[in-house]
Amino acid sequence: MANEEKTTGFRPLTPEPTLRRLPWYLAYVSLLRSRGVEFVSSTTISKEINVDSSQIAKDLSVLSIKGKTRIGYEVEALEMAIKDFLGFTSSHRAVMMGVGSLGMALIADRGLQRFGLDVVAGFDTDPSIIGLTIKGVPVFGISELKKRREAYNADIGILAVPVEQAQSAADLLVDAGVHALWNFTPFRISVKPGIVIENTSIYANLAVMYSRLSALDQGK
Repeated sequence: MANEEKTTGFRPLTPEPTLRRLPWYLAYVSLLRSRGVEFVSSTTISKEINVDSSQIAKDLSVLSIKGKTRIGYEVEALEMAIKDFLGFTSSHRAVMMGVGSLGMALIADRGLQRFGLDVVAGFDTDPSIIGLTIKGVPVFGISELKKRREAYNADIGILAVPVEQAQSAADLLVDAGVHALWNFTPFRISVKPGIVIENTSIYANLAVMYSRLSALDQGK
């Protein structure tokens, strides 16, 4: 049916805009908790992060938590509810495809573990990189991808390869058994149905920023 609600497992598929706003709320309530604040209202959150309070209330309605009239949400409980909902309290194992400057930086950023992402292995074709250990994470040759991916039980593949290698690297990761790809290349990869793709193009973000800066300059 055209109007039938999509589902994943037993939970309705959350709208992507809501998923992208929830980390904003999480960052703010985590800051409040660190300051010892016990309660916060959607109106207060709205003033701090510039999102309409009615939108915030709607977004937070997807969580299994309710605010109290004239008091708001309990900060610690709201922080944990958002973390749980976004999957940040679970461990998600990933392998890094491409251990150049970007891949190496992502592996070294152990702060990703605070959000549930555990990079367990890296893969590259450069003999000078293969065999290295970066912050406890070993780097292997591409030929070991499938075996190592299975051994580590990693469901996520991170693409940090040169653009000309993006599609072939994605194909190798899918063939090795990953179920999701986090693509840091500017290439729009294509894979079989059933594979989750999240594109994070630094270059696209730069292009938008430069364009808006140019528009500002022209308006002066």
